[in-house]
Amino acid sequence: MFKQMGQIASMMKNLPKMKAAMEELQQKMGQIVAEGNAGGGMVTAKVNGRMEVVSCTLSDEVMKMQDKEMIEDLIVAALNQAIVKVNQLRAEETSKLASTMGMPISGDGMPGLV
Repeated sequence: MFKQMGQIASMMKNLPKMKAAMEELQQKMGQIVAEGNAGGGMVTAKVNGRMEVVSCTLSDEVMKMQDKEMIEDLIVAALNQAIVKVNQLRAEETSKLASTMGMPISGDGMPGLV
């Protein structure tokens, strides 16, 4: 318990530095982009670190398909793949920031009290 109180006190002392670092992290999140593919490249989706869909590209082959449900499934699969990848990149960036700030890292790669 006293260890965590010390960690909290240390974090409070570094608030201005932490605020600047968090602002930098938010800026980086907009620059991180991950790509997901489905159907052997028939659908490509890109998601940024702010969890915004940047693009979704459908191949000519998909556009000729008559199966609406299959097209929808391919889009969902590509987006989900991109989201998984971007979450990994976000965790890496957050972990880097936390380690430079001397913050403890929890098991999920996020800063927190251990």
